[in-house]
Amino acid sequence: MITGFDRQRITVADGVALNVVVGGSGRPIVLLHGFPQTHLMWRHVAADLAADHTVICPDLRGYGDSDKPADPDGTTYSKRTMAADIVALARALGHERFALAGHDRGALVAIRAGLDHPGAVTHLASFDVLPTLDMWNVMRGTSAAVGFHLFLMAQPPGLPEQMISASADAFFGHFLDVWTRDPRAIPAEIRAAYLRASREAIPSIVADYRASAGIDVEHDQADRDAGHTLRMPVTVLQQDWGAMLGFDAASLWRAWAPDLEHHTVATGHFMAEEAPAEVINALRNLMT
Repeated sequence: MITGFDRQRITVADGVALNVVVGGSGRPIVLLHGFPQTHLMWRHVAADLAADHTVICPDLRGYGDSDKPADPDGTTYSKRTMAADIVALARALGHERFALAGHDRGALVAIRAGLDHPGAVTHLASFDVLPTLDMWNVMRGTSAAVGFHLFLMAQPPGLPEQMISASADAFFGHFLDVWTRDPRAIPAEIRAAYLRASREAIPSIVADYRASAGIDVEHDQADRDAGHTLRMPVTVLQQDWGAMLGFDAASLWRAWAPDLEHHTVATGHFMAEEAPAEVINALRNLMT
């Protein structure tokens, strides 16, 4: 639990309920976690923002203690479906409009929510991703090996799940280790919680990634072809992946977000845990 927050379980779709913690009061902001994490990644940021905001931290469908429905047709974990979950969650808590921030996988859900539900999302923040369409376009050559997990989990059902299940803690722990510059940012008890949650959700985590190599690309391409952009103010914090993979991150983002604040940071990937003050400052500035 995040200190001072209340836990709830809220139905957001037919047969799907999300585990969520809620705290504070004031203008609402929803915080979406990344991989291989749960809502606990926001523990520092959420506690600060709750001083003057209603802060809503769910586990995404397929993660943590939220429901993990089967994926018979490849759409159950599309970011469109997962974004609709978040809009339904906020509405169930009494908020028709809200700010939205996401890290990693949660950022992809947030981007899709901003594109599909511009009337609901007032402000949007993304931490350490590119939009899905651009992500695949920049993954080229040997430097793209940093994203090997994207290609593994893009494979048809069966082999990825079997391989990851054979050494789940080693697989998920690898990312917690190599993506963190300050190991103290994820203490042992939090790391154990992330590993437990991930090994209990292998099919749904793989389905989430598989969707990003299929239907999510189709949705992004349709928006790109139609000229759709994010209409709300957008703040992006990310590591300097462009230096490694050879792209201009701010330029790619600006094509999606005309009202953009883009900043390169010196932290590791898990910036809400490694540099919470920097993330808090970015969110507060965005919502000013």
